[in-house]
Amino acid sequence: MALTDSHGREITYLRLSVTDRCDFRCVYCMAEDMTFLPRAEVLNSDELVALAEAFVALGVRKIRLTGGEPLVRPDLVEVVTRLAALPGLDDLALTSNGARLAGQASALREAGLQRLNISLDSLQPQRFRELTRTGRLDDVLAGIAAARAAGFRRIKLNSVILRGRNDDEILDLVDFARREGLDLAFIEEMPLGRISEHDRALTLMPSSEVLATIASRHALLPSLENSGGPARYYRMADSDSRIGVISPHSNNFCASCNRVRVTASGRLLLCLGHEEGTDLRALLRGRPGDREALMAAIRAALPAKPERHQFTLDEPPQVVRFMNMTGG
Repeated sequence: MALTDSHGREITYLRLSVTDRCDFRCVYCMAEDMTFLPRAEVLNSDELVALAEAFVALGVRKIRLTGGEPLVRPDLVEVVTRLAALPGLDDLALTSNGARLAGQASALREAGLQRLNISLDSLQPQRFRELTRTGRLDDVLAGIAAARAAGFRRIKLNSVILRGRNDDEILDLVDFARREGLDLAFIEEMPLGRISEHDRALTLMPSSEVLATIASRHALLPSLENSGGPARYYRMADSDSRIGVISPHSNNFCASCNRVRVTASGRLLLCLGHEEGTDLRALLRGRPGDREALMAAIRAALPAKPERHQFTLDEPPQVVRFMNMTGG
C-alpha cells in the first residue's frame, strides 16, 4: 500500500492543517489585514480523522498538525486524541507559535501528542512584537516552559532569519536553545504569497551564513540524524541541543521529499512550491465514510507531484497563497 510518486519517492509524512486562522500576523507569513476562510469551509474533526486514517492506510507514518495556528481551534485536543489512537501512526507532532501553549500543553501531551515545534524569531520583546505584529514574547516563553513541564521531549524551536531584521540574534537564539535544552532550526524565508512589508530578495539569509555565524562561537559537527522532515542537523560537542537548517533556496531538498500537505479546507497539495492541488473535501462531504474512494483519490493525485520546487526572488511569487493557507 506504499504511496509512491512518479519520481520513486515514498510518501510517509503528512502535514495536516487544522485551521487557516492565526493570532499572529508574522511579516514573512501573511498580510497584516487578513481574510480567513468561512468556518463551514474548514474540515471538521470527523473529516480530519477520516483523512488521517486514509493516509495511514496508505503508508504514512508521521503526521504533523499545522495551521495557521492549531491552538486557536477549539476541538484540537479531541482531534489529537483521535489521531494518536490510529494504529500504524508512529509520530504525531504539532507546530505552534507557542502563545497559547501555557494553557494547553499538558492536555495535548495527555491526549497523545508526541512532539512540538515552536516558532521563536526573536528574544527581544519589542522586535518580537514587530515581527509578529500582534504577539507577546512572554506568552511564547511561558508556552515553552509549559511544554517542558508537560513532559515533551526534543522540543524544537523554529526561527526564520531575515537579514537586517533579526540576524544579529542568531547566537542569542542558539545560546537560549542550549540553556533550555531545546533543538533549534533556522529557516530561510519562503516566497509564498505577495507581501509589501519587506523585500524578500534583500532580507534572504542563506543557511550557509547562519551556520558560519554559529561556527564563530560553537564548533558544529554534521549529523546523520533525520527527523523525517527537510532539516539538516548539526551537533555541538558540549551540548545535547541540535542545530538544524531548512534551506528551500540555497540547498534544494526535493530529491528526498517524503511529504504532502492537506490544507484546512481539504485541498491536497503535493508540493510547497506549486499551486496545483486536489480537492479532497468534496469527496469527504459527498461520500462520507467511503475510505476506499478517498484512498483512490489520493493515489490518483500522486503522479502529479513535481520533481522539485522553483523558488525565485527576482519576480513575483509563483505561489500566491500565504503560508497560513498552505499549512505550515
